Amino acid sequence: MAAKASPLAIASLAATGLALALLGVAPKADRFTWFMENAPVILGVPVILAAWRRFPLTDLLCVLLALHALVLMVGGHWTYAEVPAGFWAQKVLHLDRNPYDRLGHLMQGFVPVLLFREVLFRKGVLKPGGWSVFVLLLMVLGLSSAYELLEWQTAVWTGSAAEAFLGTQGDVWDTQWDMACAGIGAAASLLLLSRTHDQQLARF
Repeated sequence: MAAKASPLAIASLAATGLALALLGVAPKADRFTWFMENAPVILGVPVILAAWRRFPLTDLLCVLLALHALVLMVGGHWTYAEVPAGFWAQKVLHLDRNPYDRLGHLMQGFVPVLLFREVLFRKGVLKPGGWSVFVLLLMVLGLSSAYELLEWQTAVWTGSAAEAFLGTQGDVWDTQWDMACAGIGAAASLLLLSRTHDQQLARF
């Protein structure tokens, strides 16, 4: 990887590895919950490394993936319902619940939509335009709904052990909020970052 990766890409990978090691020490949740929350990082990083020679990623995407991984790892360490920064935001904003999981689901849209965009544009499956925005938003909503189904089945299979993983905090609309946040995050990402992303994609 090092021969072709930019310093920013290498720094993003190194920061992700360091954060995973530090936040993997004595998590507040049980190890099952910790693994489930960190699975996208644990499984995703080796895939990116294995594919790097044939498919290196843009610096923008590398940085965003590292930030997304950090959000997941922090949530995995404390559980989303008990992240200290979320309690601070809850108090300051006078909210009824810890909002950290909302950030997690915003990121679930904000970052994957650019990953989908990068892969599909470079493979020639999609091209810039209104239809690509529509397809990419649907893909993110599909990813989000698949994740909610995974959470549901995890709860069915493991019973009470999945309570920390679900993190609904008593909100009957939590699933709908999660998917809505992912959609909002994806739309914001496309609106704010498409031009910068296109400039970096031009290298390929």
